[in-house]
Amino acid sequence: MDIIIEPCGRNTAPAIALAAFTAVSQGKGDEVMTILPSDHSIVDIGLFRMKVQQAEALAQQGKVVLFGIVPTRAETGYGYIKVDSSTVRKGADCSFDILQFTEKPEIDLAEQYVASGDFLWNSGIYSIRADRYLELLQEFCPEIYHACTQAYQNAVSDMDFIRVAAEPFENCPSLSIDHAIMEPLCGVSKSAAVVLPLALEWSDLGSWLSLWEHRDKDQCDNVVGGDVLLSNTENLLVLSRDRLVAAVGVENMVIVDTPDALLVASKDRVQDVKHIVDKLKQSQRDEYIKHREVYRPWGNYDLIGHGDGFQVKQITVNPGAKLSLQKHQYRAEHWVVVKGVADIQRGDERFTVEQNQSTFIPLGQIHSLVNSGNDELVMIEVPSGGLSR
Repeated sequence: MDIIIEPCGRNTAPAIALAAFTAVSQGKGDEVMTILPSDHSIVDIGLFRMKVQQAEALAQQGKVVLFGIVPTRAETGYGYIKVDSSTVRKGADCSFDILQFTEKPEIDLAEQYVASGDFLWNSGIYSIRADRYLELLQEFCPEIYHACTQAYQNAVSDMDFIRVAAEPFENCPSLSIDHAIMEPLCGVSKSAAVVLPLALEWSDLGSWLSLWEHRDKDQCDNVVGGDVLLSNTENLLVLSRDRLVAAVGVENMVIVDTPDALLVASKDRVQDVKHIVDKLKQSQRDEYIKHREVYRPWGNYDLIGHGDGFQVKQITVNPGAKLSLQKHQYRAEHWVVVKGVADIQRGDERFTVEQNQSTFIPLGQIHSLVNSGNDELVMIEVPSGGLSR
């Protein structure tokens, strides 16, 4: 299995391009990719697998196949696809040509769409041959194609991870597959892309409201996760990972506590969180650029404390994983092992540090660390000198 790591988010069109380049480099360019968002709920897995097989047959013919969900209500949180009912392909591979895409509509327009019977929800699930995707991307969005080509050609392998080059990918336009390929393709050829209807229970869990809808509720319609205490509340979504969250006498709210930030929003205005994101971006806040907790192929680190001239990290190293040999020009480091055993190289020395023991890495000293045990290695790192996250 290959896991491709993006240096930054650039929407779905560049991400799919990296997957397609990987397939082509492995001699699998003529194989079909099925592109699945990670935050969807699909109940009837058997039916979905059958539809994926149908989509594969269509994609092998060179078509771009988009899965459309048969709508059950007027929903303003989803995009809509207008199908050409005159082009229905009867039988097991029932599919339609696509007439238009519509972004999330207002409620009145959504009601008209559902009543007409000519619209499906845009699931964002696609099937397409890898080589065909790159061909279309080069035709309709050459800027993305060339940026991803450079990023992939300069990628480095790190165990199961493929790390693409940061600079060309950061300069890549940020576009979805809908805007980069599907809309221009449908404008040129109505039959080159088709939509395959799915009549099953489906939800895009990309919003807090949809998550509330699909989680188990208490007798007051509250959904909680983590360490949460409630008193006299109704219709809440409250999620916490690291600390106690208490709510008293409130209703119809979303409260989400993460290591990076605390979100408090009315359920009927939670979509407006995008305005906060815009403000974070405009202010160049750290919360928009990076997370407190960062994952690496060897494990992760969490910036658990920082202030003027100091910071404290909790570093977790997976069993058998290794931190690369390195040295720091501007800081020294103190390591305290709180769980497991660390095999350490410090200059020409090699030694182990066990639970409740510590060591010091001087400024400019080469060093590395290996967790050769069967359990996670957890240690606290306190640097001195030049600091960076």
